[in-house]
Amino acid sequence: MASKFINVTLKVWRQKNADSKGNIETYQLSKVSTDSSFLEMLDQLNEQLINEKQAPVAFDHDCREGICGSCSLYIDGRAHGPQPQTTTCKLHMRSFNDGDTIYIEPWRSKAFPIIKDLVVDRSAFDRVQQSGGFVSVNTSGNTMDANAIPIPKTDADNAFNAATCIGCGACVAACPNASAMLFTSAKVSHLNMMPQGEVEATQRVLNMINQMDSEGFGACSNITACEAECPKEISVKNIARVNREYFAAVLASEKNPSK
Repeated sequence: MASKFINVTLKVWRQKNADSKGNIETYQLSKVSTDSSFLEMLDQLNEQLINEKQAPVAFDHDCREGICGSCSLYIDGRAHGPQPQTTTCKLHMRSFNDGDTIYIEPWRSKAFPIIKDLVVDRSAFDRVQQSGGFVSVNTSGNTMDANAIPIPKTDADNAFNAATCIGCGACVAACPNASAMLFTSAKVSHLNMMPQGEVEATQRVLNMINQMDSEGFGACSNITACEAECPKEISVKNIARVNREYFAAVLASEKNPSK
């Protein structure tokens, strides 16, 4: 099938830096191939802006294969755009029609401050991960190979599903409270459900939830917009599981304050 070309109007959030006041700028873009990805369309826009001696639009991208989670854009009022279970980099212009007006904005969250244009600082996620998203194991000596430990298939499947979280931040952007509970629960769950992670499970959930709260993310109120917009279909069941683990860990720490 031959490629189709469309003309679109882009309403793009422009902001010089974190201290500047941002605003929506309007651009006309013609002859956009419907076979191109959304990010390739932005590349085309930037080429046009550079040719016109204007500053290109800053936006995050890396692998462009739906794996890295960098392509954090709010498109027409939805995280990653109109296609469910699709990252921005895998969204194609065939999802839009000739003459469409497309609004493109950055994630909106106190914990994700804007750096420039469509780029936000998501290092809060890194700090949540660093607070407990690891397994401390001394690998010297006769450590058992991980694949030699029998694990129930249900646990393995649930852990794997949680581990597919790419940390894009769509859950935060979609949540009216800007909660990071889906991300945090996924990172806690995929370790706590594995035998290797059980040793540090209690301290992990305490550390990561407390770090999440300290970063300024909002509270989870079970709206489930996070699950609906997650490109990797992370289930809110992880939130319920981690809430149980967190409350149990808090009670255990109160009974044994020295631990």
